[in-house]
Amino acid sequence: MVKIPSPRRLFRSRSRSTASSTGSADICAMVAEHEKIEWEVRPGGMLVQKRRTPEEDAAAVEYILVRVSTGWQWHDISIDATATFGDLKVMLSLVTGLWPREQRLLYRGKERDDCEHLHMVGVQDKDKVLLLEDPAVKERKLRSTTLAQLMGVPCHSFIQV
Repeated sequence: MVKIPSPRRLFRSRSRSTASSTGSADICAMVAEHEKIEWEVRPGGMLVQKRRTPEEDAAAVEYILVRVSTGWQWHDISIDATATFGDLKVMLSLVTGLWPREQRLLYRGKERDDCEHLHMVGVQDKDKVLLLEDPAVKERKLRSTTLAQLMGVPCHSFIQV
């Protein structure tokens, strides 16, 4: 005779300490994702996710207006709400002339990575994002311009003809 362990032992939940530290952000993301999903009841009584055509998906894309401050200028950028900060940097490079690797984006006092999504961080319509030029790149540009100025000085000949 084989003894089967109780179902409580088989399906234990995680301890509260690990669930509270890592699970809170996951739960918020799941709730936000769940609010976007539309459901329908099929004739058999089955509850399923509503099907959409590609045209409806394209129409359902939500755009937000992000106000980007470069210190003395403001740029209003219209971007997809689910885009990443890397996508925002690419759009800003067209406006400001700075390459994406030369930009640092700050939202709510923290520098954001290129892979972070706008909606996951909490960027909403008409929110402000601060754009700074990377100090290392700025210093490199300054060194190259001073070097170019030094190289551009004409040499004086020692022998006068």
